Amino acid sequence: MQTTGAVRRQAAKRTQDTLDRLAGERDVWVSTGHPDHGPHQVPLWFLWDGRAMWMCTSATSVTARNVREEPRVRLALPDTFDVVLLQGEAECFPDQEVPRDAAEAFAAKFGWDPRTEEEPFLYVRVTPKTVRAWRGEPELRGRVIMRDGRWQDQADSSG
Repeated sequence: MQTTGAVRRQAAKRTQDTLDRLAGERDVWVSTGHPDHGPHQVPLWFLWDGRAMWMCTSATSVTARNVREEPRVRLALPDTFDVVLLQGEAECFPDQEVPRDAAEAFAAKFGWDPRTEEEPFLYVRVTPKTVRAWRGEPELRGRVIMRDGRWQDQADSSG
């Protein structure tokens, strides 16, 4: 595997780079599954609120159906060299029941408010339990930067 000049980052730097990407990026690949219909993957816009990812989809979409039936999801930022993968459980909020601060932050980021649409939308919040991040082969070891909902560089520094 070629490393294309990648240099291994320390855990704190890797975590900070990941948080910066979560705060600044727009798109995420959302992977869901359904016991009868199998896996499904779709790109969605997302908002990172500092603790969780917020996405929005049509209330009748395959993604909405799947997360209602099976809330475990995987999320991936769209870069195959600077990889960020998240796992967690989805919580669903109908568009008229979503926490106001989350809906307003989502609308401010994208210039679109799903609550004003005629068709119903579903807000999906995923608080990550596991986050993996790496840039090339030098960072494969130590790629789990969050485990059981705790950032590993913070867990390591707390003794």
